[in-house]
Amino acid sequence: MKSLINAGVLPVHAHQGGPEKKTWTLIEKLLLGLTPGQYLGQALRNPFNWILGIIFAIGLPLMAYRFLFGLSVVTHSSNDYPWGLFLGFGLFCMVPLSASGFMLGTTVEIFGRHDFEPIERLALLNGLLGYFFAVVYLLVDLGQPWRLSYPMVVSFGPAAVLFLVAWHVATYLSVQIAEVSVAFFEWIGWLGGKRWVRRLTIGLTVSGIILSTLHQGALGALFLYSPGKVHPLWYSGAFQWIHFFVSSIPGGLCMVISVSTIVKYTMAWRCDDNFLDGLDRCTLGIAKGASMALITYFFIKMIGVAHDNEWGYLVTGWGYWFILEMFLGVVLPIFLFAYSIHNRIMWLVRATGFLTVFGVVLNRLNTALITFNWEIYQELPHIFEFIIAVTVFCIYIVVYRFILYRLPILYQWRDQPQEAVAKEAVSASASAPNAA
Repeated sequence: MKSLINAGVLPVHAHQGGPEKKTWTLIEKLLLGLTPGQYLGQALRNPFNWILGIIFAIGLPLMAYRFLFGLSVVTHSSNDYPWGLFLGFGLFCMVPLSASGFMLGTTVEIFGRHDFEPIERLALLNGLLGYFFAVVYLLVDLGQPWRLSYPMVVSFGPAAVLFLVAWHVATYLSVQIAEVSVAFFEWIGWLGGKRWVRRLTIGLTVSGIILSTLHQGALGALFLYSPGKVHPLWYSGAFQWIHFFVSSIPGGLCMVISVSTIVKYTMAWRCDDNFLDGLDRCTLGIAKGASMALITYFFIKMIGVAHDNEWGYLVTGWGYWFILEMFLGVVLPIFLFAYSIHNRIMWLVRATGFLTVFGVVLNRLNTALITFNWEIYQELPHIFEFIIAVTVFCIYIVVYRFILYRLPILYQWRDQPQEAVAKEAVSASASAPNAA
């Protein structure tokens, strides 16, 4: 794409473009203003696309194999280990890393920090896709996606925590779709839809705060069903829900730092000056929030250990693993953030964001998989399960990239449809006599 841009072929960023200022069709918008040959050529020249193609060639048939012959052919699931990577990674890791939407939405829309607007839409999209693909992982694990409505609508189970999580995630997905639809309406040129959603912004943001707080904590509360199975250093009956909620805050914020860093160095051609010029400032602000959340999580975690009097486990093998997790995922990022933010070392701020994401993922894998049934045996994931999990994550990357290439997430849409401009001109002229 960079070579085409250098040759004078600019990607679509307005409803009209080209030397003759023609109106782009939907197909031309989907192809970024390129001809089909140019689009296919630039896709084939990208080596990352070849890696994705190899993964899909192996993983997609395995996904079909799983749905045709059941979960047992691709996992080691049993009564001892009821879930594997599909839930251990896909649900318990993707959900906290997607907490960015409600936090940046709250920052901008509720607290009025409009200086974070350049990165707000990226945070909202990160939240939407993270939750959506957490549901995809859940469907791969459960099977029979056509019966998804049964546990939510037909067979009510209001006493079950998973019933609560399902309804929260489904409702919050609807909220996030509405929030991201503003960019979609700009892209297709329907400003009426954009204005309608913007009127609901405060309500959508408040709904996101409520729903995210509830289901982030409810994911932790799922483990209250199995006291004694998870190692005591990762389980606390009194604090499990708040551990999950508080750890999701730095996870979601640092996921935005990580994604924006990847965007900056791999698709700068799609970013406008407003995004690139404000990125360092937004990144520093997000890093400050993430570091404070990490400090809060560290002390709450230590309070949980003290409350349950689990200090003796720290001198065991599992205790050393716990200390390593806390050091790499919490303590080290706190000090690295403090040093890098104070000295404005941007590469270190971004590297610490990646490290924090790794720490959150490690914590959730430890809780859901590695220390699960710690007194019995440790189950290694089936190779097919690993391949399918990687395949779904690669689909997530492709969808993420597809949307960033097209919708005004990293850039501002530069013009409006002529009919919308005409309507605004008419309304302005009509209001002029009243103003006089």
